Amino acid sequence: MASQAAHKRWLKVTALVVGIGGPIFSFGSVGATAEPARLTLDILSWPLDGVTTYASPDTRFLSALTGGFLLGWGVLIWRLADLAYDAAPEAVRRAVVSGILAWFVADSAGSLASGNGSNVAFNVAVLLLAVGPMWRPARG
Repeated sequence: MASQAAHKRWLKVTALVVGIGGPIFSFGSVGATAEPARLTLDILSWPLDGVTTYASPDTRFLSALTGGFLLGWGVLIWRLADLAYDAAPEAVRRAVVSGILAWFVADSAGSLASGNGSNVAFNVAVLLLAVGPMWRPARG
């Protein structure tokens, strides 16, 4: 079982895991900088085949929204580690783990419904990395 100090450090890992997609997808809203977002979606909808494009303005708009949400969520988790964890470690842990689980269920269900079931495997990896030792309450 991890300590509270380990959980607090892991929250920053979680913040980076979540937030890293923010800039990638935000830059996807501009044609000249969309390739990293396009490639990310191509990988997540395995196999890597180049079928995924960013030609539609709707896709670029959705990418901007997604990037904003991911960056904001990552910053929120980082700030929870800095500002709230010491006062309420178990509440912060539960809130972050609940948020990650909600993302996992919704994203995985949507991936399956949209014919991108391969993304569920990526989601499992992200889930395990994002939650890490926070599956269980910290000791002490």
